[in-house]
Formats: sequence, C-alpha cells, structure tokens
Amino acid sequence: MEDKKYMVAVVGAGPAGLFAARRLADGGARVALFNRDIKPGGLAEYGIYPDKLKMKQGLRAQFKQILNHPGVDYFGNVTVCSGGSIVLEDLLLSGFQAVLVTTGAQGTKWLRLPGENLPGVYHAKNIVYHYNLLPPFSGKKYLLGKRVAVVGAGNVMMDIAHYLTRVRKVEEVIAVVRRGPAEVKFTRKEMENVARNLDLAALDAEFGRVAPLMQAAGQDPLTAKTAFLEAMPKALEPVSETRLRFEFLATPMRVMGDWMNGVSGLKVEENKLVAADGNVKARGTGASRIISADTVIFAIGDTVDHDFCVPVFNDAYVSAPQPRFPVDGLSFEAFNPDTNQPIERVFLAGWARQASTGLVGYARRDGEMAAQAVLQYLQTQPALPGVDSAAGKFGQRLEETHQRVITRPLLEKLEEAERSEMEKQGVEEFKFANNDEMFTAMGL
Repeated sequence: MEDKKYMVAVVGAGPAGLFAARRLADGGARVALFNRDIKPGGLAEYGIYPDKLKMKQGLRAQFKQILNHPGVDYFGNVTVCSGGSIVLEDLLLSGFQAVLVTTGAQGTKWLRLPGENLPGVYHAKNIVYHYNLLPPFSGKKYLLGKRVAVVGAGNVMMDIAHYLTRVRKVEEVIAVVRRGPAEVKFTRKEMENVARNLDLAALDAEFGRVAPLMQAAGQDPLTAKTAFLEAMPKALEPVSETRLRFEFLATPMRVMGDWMNGVSGLKVEENKLVAADGNVKARGTGASRIISADTVIFAIGDTVDHDFCVPVFNDAYVSAPQPRFPVDGLSFEAFNPDTNQPIERVFLAGWARQASTGLVGYARRDGEMAAQAVLQYLQTQPALPGVDSAAGKFGQRLEETHQRVITRPLLEKLEEAERSEMEKQGVEEFKFANNDEMFTAMGL
C-alpha cells in the first residue's frame, strides 16, 4: 500500500462511495467518508427487500472490510450540503484536495399531476425506506388502504407489491403500466414473490384487451403472457388473499379524491402502441378512464437531492461534457452549466452521476472508475506533507463542532448491540428503528 500523499473527501456511504473510498485509499489518499445516516450502505442497506438476508449480509461484510481500511475515516450522522452545516467549499478549504460526491438519488421523482398531494399518495422510495427501518421514515405512518394502485413496471414496483401482498395483506394491488406487457422491466425472480397472488382471470382479460394493440405493433401477446407466468413453478406460497392485477397502456393523468376523504381513484389516459425505428412506444389516444383505488404509490424512478451544492439536470448532477480526466470515455467531473466551467476539484459517481442506473454492481464499478479519475487529477498536484496528522486534526475538529458524529468504533458498538438483540429475540435480522435507539445502543 502506498504512503498517504493526498486527502480526499467522499460524500455518501452507499456502494459507490464505499468502493470508491477503498480504491482511493489504495491509491495513496487518506479518505474521509461522510454519511448523513448513522449506518453505512445506502440503498444496499435500506433499499434491498428485507428478506434478502444473504445478499445483505454479504454486502455488509464487504463494507465492514472497507471501513476497517487504515486509510478510510468514517463520519456518520454528518450532513454535507442539503441543510447541513458543512458545504463543499468548507471541505476544500479544510485541506481536502478533492471531493467525490456519491450521494445517490436521494430525491423523489413525481409526475406533477393534480391530486399528488392528497392523503394516501406516496413515492415508493418512502415506503421502501419505511419497511427497511431507515430513520425517520421508519417511524412515519403510511395510510395504505384496501385497493392500492402502484404506478410503474420495474423491480421497485414489484418490491412494493411484495410488501403489500405478504406484509400489509391489502385486498387488491393494481400495477398501472404506461406501456405494454412486453415492455415491463421487473425480473422473473421478483415476480416469484407475488405470482401466486396474481388474479389470473383479470390477467387473461387484460391480455385480451391489449392483444390487438400489441399485434398491430408487431408484438406477440402469447410470448409476453408466457413471460408473466414463468414465475409460477418457483413462486412463494401465498400468505394473503390479496389480488394482484395489471392495467397496461395507462398513463396517469390525475389522482382523484379530496382532502377530507383521501384518494378515490387514478384517472389515466389510454394508450396505443406504435412501432417506429425498431422500437415500440406508447402513445396517448385521448380517451381516459378511472381506476378505482384508495392509495396511489408512484414507483417511477428517482432524482438527486436538489438542495445539494451541485447543479442538476435530468435528475442527476451535471458532469463535464469535455472531462480533463476521463475514464473509459466517461466524465466524472462536476460541471456548472451557468458558468460553462467544471467545478474545480469536485467529482461525481454512482446514482449522483446517473440517477436510477443499475444496481449494486453498477454503483461499485462507477465508484471505482470515479476514484480512478480523482487519482488522475491528484497526480497533477503536489503531495501533501503530514497527511495523517492533518486528517486526524480534521476528525477531532469535526467531533468538537458536531453532535454525535459516528465513527468506526461507535459503529462496532452498534453492530454488537444489534447482534445481541438478534440472539435475544431469536430472529435472523434486527435493526433499531430510530436514531435515538441507535444512539443509546452506542452509549451516546
């Protein structure tokens, strides 16, 4: 391992930030890893469905190894930008030669429809955070009714359907899909969690309705329907009477209801399928109908936190169109379109650079490539004298000026307390549900 020659701040401790931190530390940097949450992991900790324990445990083991790296300092419960007392300029003035932003897509993406602010309308991300026990979402109440419309066609929609059918056990889940059955994005593995709750009669009727539209666009309805039913042989046994059905070729127009009674339905425009340039796209017909529901959940992707200290475009922070330190032809350098100049010494990675792109594997690769770009930049700069001493002084000052900064030793106390509770309760997984409980477990 190289001697430490540089100081780098990484903002965000999800997979992109963690794997970037290790790559930077191996390349000669002393890394300060900032996390607004107490626990590291980001969506790997708080986005993966709770029953995927083996996957989560494997990732946690990797993250723990990274946090034990002698060149990485962890500072949890510290918010940079976004209303926190530290901004990027503070880090650069404190001796860090570069800042890598890996905050993910923390914002929620909405369609800006009339009625989106009614009681009973939610973004899928908030529900996912709730059942994964991320404070403060873990303590909030969500008014989930008997008939829930979930807008979307990806794995997040399926995770929400999983939760609604197997945990909340609502009467009906209606997946509202803008495009046709051949364009859904969820995997067979995700469908296996809910396949036994499919309302097969409703599925037959819906395929019968959209089959002529699919055939007109050159698609085979039978092939698409077979893909839906492939999950049946390995599907989980049902634990509820919840009916899961699909409404295809439906673009949300308005959430129906009022403030006194909440949601009553979702008004949608009916679409047709149009083949053009080798692609099939959905186009509105002008006709509309109302899907009866008392809850609406939007699972339509994510956007970055617009209150952060970097300009936003298309749901991600802006990267330089002509990077000085490209990696595999990609730009990881932050850019200010107002000045048409790069933001000096600030880099981007993961969903902060490309929102809602890929899963953990993508985040790891993007973080490591961004670290390579940062290291290229650092090699153009003189080495810092006394890096370890400067990093130690910064950490001490941070703990003096911020309440309850979570460092690696405190994380170890928290992990031990959670293990103890897990053994005491005889469960495979245990998490403290709010920050105060975690602070108490750490002796703060």
